[in-house]
Amino acid sequence: MQYSYIPKGVCSRKIVFEVIDGKITNVSFTAGCKGNLQGLAKLLEGMDVKDAAERLRGIKCQGNTSCPDQFAKALEELVLKNV
Repeated sequence: MQYSYIPKGVCSRKIVFEVIDGKITNVSFTAGCKGNLQGLAKLLEGMDVKDAAERLRGIKCQGNTSCPDQFAKALEELVLKNV
């Protein structure tokens, strides 16, 4: 299933990803730090949703959040609350 999330408090403006059989795939970020977010997307490919959320939650960049933290929030709000 494909999901779309609008992050808050970060440079990235949109996160789109799919979850197939509990695994993350096809992650893309709109705007933000291009190289870092491409790297993050590749590292997340095939990762278990719950594991990814636990690893990324609480990472800070500027302020109290970051793109990885916002991705964790997307997983928690869109995927994990419906499991």
